[in-house]
Amino acid sequence: MKDQRKVRDVVFAGIDFEGAGAQRGREDWPVQIGMGTWSLKDGFDNFHVSYLKREGNVDWYAKKIHGIEESDLEGAPSLLSLWPEVNSRLGDGAVPVAHAKGTEKKFLRVFPGNPFDPWVDTLLLSRASMPDQPKHSLGILCEDIGVADKVRELVPGRGWHDALFDAVASLVLLEWMVKRFGLEDLPLWALVVPNTGAWYRLRQAAK
Repeated sequence: MKDQRKVRDVVFAGIDFEGAGAQRGREDWPVQIGMGTWSLKDGFDNFHVSYLKREGNVDWYAKKIHGIEESDLEGAPSLLSLWPEVNSRLGDGAVPVAHAKGTEKKFLRVFPGNPFDPWVDTLLLSRASMPDQPKHSLGILCEDIGVADKVRELVPGRGWHDALFDAVASLVLLEWMVKRFGLEDLPLWALVVPNTGAWYRLRQAAK
């Protein structure tokens, strides 16, 4: 059954993982998690960030992207042990938010039978609401529309490809789109399954 709550009545929970990078013989695994919440009523809150237990070596290219070394992971908790932190933000009807949600959904499978559904993917939502924008990657888009400085104010001392920074950035981007395009009174489902038809038509025309 589709969730018919209005956007203005929903608590959104941003989440981002940084990964070790896929390496020969094994799948990617998470090295850092960042979370936070946002709602029209209460604003931004409940920030949390943690490195995660080392499961192997971090790929050199992943290190180049996020700067996380194996030494940063020494003594860090396992993702499974952070269930209270995750559930306190993503439970109780909160709607998970991520920019290109595939990685986040994959890593959250460590929690069997988790109730984290439906998702709002700010990549899809930005393509639907701003099809003419040349780039929709999180960092470039936030810089282009002028919201990156707000992210920096909310999580000072951090930057792109830090899990908390990116999680909060997805929420700031969501807030901007909701207010800019007047989405407050739409049913949640309009954000979960946005119409990206215009973006795909532009991509086809550009080929």
